[in-house]
Amino acid sequence: MKRELLLLLGCTFAGICSAEQLTIERIFSDPALSGTSPRELEYSPDGSRVTFLKGRADDYDRYDLWEYNIADGKSRVLVNSDSLHKGEEVLSDEEKARRERQRIYGSGIMEYTWSDDGKSLLFPLAGDVYYYDLNKKAARRLTETEAFETDVRVSPTGRYVSFIRDQDIFIVDLKTGKERQLTRGGEGPIKNGMAEFVAQEEMDRMTGYWWSPDDRHIAYLQVDESPVDEVTRSEIYADRIDMIQQRYPAAGRPNVRIKLGVLDVASGETRWVDLGKDKDIYIARVDWARDNLLTYQWQDRSQQKLELRSFNLDSGRTNVLLTETSKTWVNLHDDLHFLDDSDRFIWSSERDGYRHLYLYDLNGKLLQQLTKGNWTVDELAAVDEKTGKIYFTGRKDTPLERHLYSVALNDGQRVQKISRRAGMHDIEFANDASGYIDKFSNVSTPTQVSLHEASGDRVTWLEENAVVKGHPLYPYKADWITPEFGSIDAPQGHKLYYRMYKPANFDANKRYPVMVFLYGGPHAQLVTNGWDKEFNQYMAQQGYIVFTLDNRGSAHRGTEFENPIFKRMGEPEVEDQVAGVKFLRSLPYVDGDNIGVYGHSYGGYMALMSMFKAGDYFKAGVSGAPVTDWSLYDTHYTERYMGNPNRDGKAYEASSVFPYVDGLGGALLIYHGMADDNVLFTNTTKLIKELQDKGLQFELMTYPGKKHSLRGKQTRIHQYTMIKDFFDRHLRQQH
Repeated sequence: MKRELLLLLGCTFAGICSAEQLTIERIFSDPALSGTSPRELEYSPDGSRVTFLKGRADDYDRYDLWEYNIADGKSRVLVNSDSLHKGEEVLSDEEKARRERQRIYGSGIMEYTWSDDGKSLLFPLAGDVYYYDLNKKAARRLTETEAFETDVRVSPTGRYVSFIRDQDIFIVDLKTGKERQLTRGGEGPIKNGMAEFVAQEEMDRMTGYWWSPDDRHIAYLQVDESPVDEVTRSEIYADRIDMIQQRYPAAGRPNVRIKLGVLDVASGETRWVDLGKDKDIYIARVDWARDNLLTYQWQDRSQQKLELRSFNLDSGRTNVLLTETSKTWVNLHDDLHFLDDSDRFIWSSERDGYRHLYLYDLNGKLLQQLTKGNWTVDELAAVDEKTGKIYFTGRKDTPLERHLYSVALNDGQRVQKISRRAGMHDIEFANDASGYIDKFSNVSTPTQVSLHEASGDRVTWLEENAVVKGHPLYPYKADWITPEFGSIDAPQGHKLYYRMYKPANFDANKRYPVMVFLYGGPHAQLVTNGWDKEFNQYMAQQGYIVFTLDNRGSAHRGTEFENPIFKRMGEPEVEDQVAGVKFLRSLPYVDGDNIGVYGHSYGGYMALMSMFKAGDYFKAGVSGAPVTDWSLYDTHYTERYMGNPNRDGKAYEASSVFPYVDGLGGALLIYHGMADDNVLFTNTTKLIKELQDKGLQFELMTYPGKKHSLRGKQTRIHQYTMIKDFFDRHLRQQH
């Protein structure tokens, strides 16, 4: 009786006596289990409101534009997407590919742009352009053509709307409504003002044109894809097979030819910038420093050299402002910021082994290193020239959390921490740096969005997303498992951080199977104090230990930790993952004979390499959309880490999965989207043919019509149910 009374009192205090059982179907159903998570958050230019895109409660893939009005302190729908366009949105092939590169999925309002006066908004929707007047609360359709308009924006002074149509740049004068075509010749392999494939996929550059601050000029890239191999790629759907002609720049093969021009909007004439004798190059970034001064980041094909160059429109002269070099590769960033009140700019560099901020003048002279230490800056967030403060996010306190910091512009290296809660902070500042939006989460808190003063004081919640009664996660709260963090010392002397979920109703006297969830590739980090994949939570609740370790090559640990993969992909990463499994086997509650590995994309590659090269440590593996042969992947990504296969063929052979296939001893499941245009389906067909020829058994699941991200609720339910069933069959025989 006493025990029953205590149990009743405990349930009353917690507010939940028994949680609902978490299922895969629930993870991928509406409303989203983690609650409301707005995206594309930004201040309006006049600072009167904060706007964001938010999925609907009954369909989280249908987005409307919302506002938080600072004057009245209320959130409301600002623009309902149905008021602009109803019905099915038929996307062009170019737009489908662009969204796949951006990793965005859904319908309704997917992008928006403010006018500089904060009185109107611009929306690309269903292939046309809509101009929305906030005072009139009415949309004006600027285009109505069979062509598909993309990359839509308002010019800096608000006079024009520009967009790409049929591979050329067009503008509409908002006062007269008159439309003009600014570039010509955009057809076939020639594209004006557009980002090429590797720029979108690997450089995080989604555009190919840039307005000057005074609206008089547009800098743009002209891309000639004719040198790039045109391959025939099959996209297999449920009821058809589409044969796609795609220009895909595989490693070692020709890239696009690229030109940089400056177009005079009034005359329509273009001046071409002399990019030098070497034509096999990349233009990674383009930025205007002043009305008459254009800068661009020139990168050689090896990516071991990056130059920040300037082009003066008045003199026609090109100068190299600074040069970054590396014996491995130079990472790109978006931290270039020109100060308004002087001829100085801020730049980030990894020259001392960690990414830090530096101050230069426009002659390229280094004035000061602004941050320093054995920790990394994530990105420059804002510059307040009135107060002389620079705001940035970084990992000064721990590599497992991203915080907001400030440093004085004229007295660098005295860093002050601003964010206060332990976890991951994504920051978006107001134009005048007076305040910021904080998109925050940690392992026990799904994403919350709040408005802050620059000092860090919270002004209000934009989306508190508290897990209280009525929240989608609330019925599952009592059984939610908080993971543990730790580190191990690898044999090579470096420290490896891990995250581990212990199973529901954990009993230290029992032994549990393990799912190692990994990615392992560069420019990524999985072990953070941030909201995690709910499938990992689900597997822990199903009785698995779920273990993730960030190996060498992963991000935010400095170049010494990242660079060991250079021309050695699949070697140091597997060594570190094996070190993680050895640690797991040392734990008395781990069933060391029943450890599985799962990853997607680079993680799929890592799952294969782990199964093939370290089969004694992994009993079963799930490989999703894997790269199997790096010569099949694109130039900019692959050559950055592996060199050019025409010179480094042995490195490519050693980093492919094929020399190690005979090492497969455990159970293997491979899955892949049959319309994947990123990691081509050929990677999987080559592998399964090799496995078949060697008489090695495996399981295979293909997804007709699906791209690299395997979008779609039912597809995701099928995918993760399959993974769970696979591990149950191969790791749970004794449990």
